[in-house]
Amino acid sequence: MPDAARPPRHVLILGGTTEARRLAAALVPGAAGSPEPAGAPEPAEGAEHVPSPEPAQAPEPVLRVTTSLAGRVAAPRLPAGEVRIGGFGGPEGLARWLREHAVDALIDATHPFADTISHNAALAAATAHVPLLVLRRPGWVPGPGDNWHQVTSLDEAAAALPALGSRIFLTTGRMGLAHFAHLTDPWFLVRSVDAPEPPHPPRMEVLLDRGPFTVEGERALLRAHRIDVLVTKDSGAAATAAKLTAAREAGIPVVVVRRPPVPDGVPVAEGPEAAAEWVRGLFSAADSH
Repeated sequence: MPDAARPPRHVLILGGTTEARRLAAALVPGAAGSPEPAGAPEPAEGAEHVPSPEPAQAPEPVLRVTTSLAGRVAAPRLPAGEVRIGGFGGPEGLARWLREHAVDALIDATHPFADTISHNAALAAATAHVPLLVLRRPGWVPGPGDNWHQVTSLDEAAAALPALGSRIFLTTGRMGLAHFAHLTDPWFLVRSVDAPEPPHPPRMEVLLDRGPFTVEGERALLRAHRIDVLVTKDSGAAATAAKLTAAREAGIPVVVVRRPPVPDGVPVAEGPEAAAEWVRGLFSAADSH
């Protein structure tokens, strides 16, 4: 049994995804019984919406859970537990925060393309001697009938477009539009949660929306805008996978930006339930010694 005099174990979740919110709900005592509503708005294009876990008993030992949000989305959906918003000031600042707030475990549950944050988390965890786990949803896999052009960066995606089409559905998020700003001939439909800022392509229409999206809706969007190329990151999210189905049915090529690798030596969980078990197992092992 846990020591009643010991303060709760402190878990810091680097969040901003559905998986991060589900993990917080699984770890915060009593929160798992309040499932995330179906169709809840997502913080960014590519975030996954999946059914909430079944109610669970409060974990042993009792945990203090803090989720950190970058603050890039105007109205994020807040998770259970404590929340902080804003950056840390690089790996040194994060390591200092881990020490000053007595963090016992760090979970990187950021977007699969938030590689700078993931790199900083690995460095900070090593510096502060805090166990680190990466929570990443599985990536997409092409199927029969898909016409995917896989690239390693947004710059490579932009270079591939002139040979593929002229009416581009760009779903890579508002933060990377500068990589396409030099393309003056193609027309772009850009979907994002918040309005983008320059630099961006000169011929562009912005669609402010957030998932989950439906195959029927994506079919209609492709037809209405006469889209002939789709550009996406391999976010691996069910909420935005409908566009891939619609593109396959329409015979539209898809430029897929591969996700960056997880930092070397860091364990990975593919779902919130597995991450919660890792946390509980970590502290149970520590309490048994």
